[in-house]
Amino acid sequence: MATLNESSNGKALKGRTKNATPRVDLTAMVDLMFLLTAFFMLTTSLGTLNAADIAKPVKEDISDFAPFPESRTMTIVLGKDNKAVAYMGTIEKANMKIVAVADLQKEIRANKLLVAATHRDKPDQHMIVIIKPGKTARFQNFVDVVDEMKIAGIKSYSIDDDHFAPKELIFMKNNQL
Repeated sequence: MATLNESSNGKALKGRTKNATPRVDLTAMVDLMFLLTAFFMLTTSLGTLNAADIAKPVKEDISDFAPFPESRTMTIVLGKDNKAVAYMGTIEKANMKIVAVADLQKEIRANKLLVAATHRDKPDQHMIVIIKPGKTARFQNFVDVVDEMKIAGIKSYSIDDDHFAPKELIFMKNNQL
């Protein structure tokens, strides 16, 4: 790789030969370094960003849409102090539970099993989740819930930060969320 070159023009002075300083040629090492750098740059993949795909629809009149099916709809309202309110069905018949955001996975799994048992003969009837981040919710909690949708295999979920039912707001206020 590296070669050691010595010049042979040493002349004798008073019976002694002059020792020339050796010169090291590192051209081959530099070439090898560039080849290895190019090789590793081309063969490795650079880190990619992990981003969740979220498409929020344009605001339209909500009265044009059909209501979500009550038997397979779960609503999660995010509040402060890493807590959320979760319930199945519509707000009129809701049995609201305060759940820590870290424990939402258990709640989602239980409700998903309930929906699967209810719609056993219709496998295309999967659970729908509505996520409502409140004004006091932390962004990290919102990201955690969206990640939980991917982990739990929820095929259909929506984000609605504009339409809070009065009963939801009262429940949140009474429980200081």
